[in-house]
Amino acid sequence: MNDLLSCALELQHLAHELMYLGMDGAPIYSDDFSRLNKDVLIKSDSLFLSKGLNIEEEANLCLALLMGYNATIYDNGDKEQKKQVVLDRISDVLKQLPASLLKVRLLTYCYGEVYEESMVQEAHAVIDSWDKTILTIEQKEIIEGLRNIEDNPYPFEEI
Repeated sequence: MNDLLSCALELQHLAHELMYLGMDGAPIYSDDFSRLNKDVLIKSDSLFLSKGLNIEEEANLCLALLMGYNATIYDNGDKEQKKQVVLDRISDVLKQLPASLLKVRLLTYCYGEVYEESMVQEAHAVIDSWDKTILTIEQKEIIEGLRNIEDNPYPFEEI
């Protein structure tokens, strides 16, 4: 595994940890919360200008960046612009990426940003092709995540 992919996967892990901090019932300490937020922003910013060597590496990098910028509470004033750049990159990636767990993860996280119906339909088409009797933990997690976004659209918006 190369350095860029390792960094992208590490950012995905940290962003996931930050997004679900305290969900296991463990207490959340402000210094840990602050440190993790800062780490996620620094790693996101350090990877922002990087490009993957192939479509899967680019997909993992884009997923990591979107997760990172969504997870952190910190913003140097350009977080929304960076998220839009990442979303544009993901749009190009999705056209080339074969049906896979990675594609469903990208579609799910993008759908949570833009609520474009075609994304959720494509994600469900891939999920429907999976053997439901032998789903991996990651597949189960993304199915649940997609269901949560569909059931609770626009969670931070006033409608």
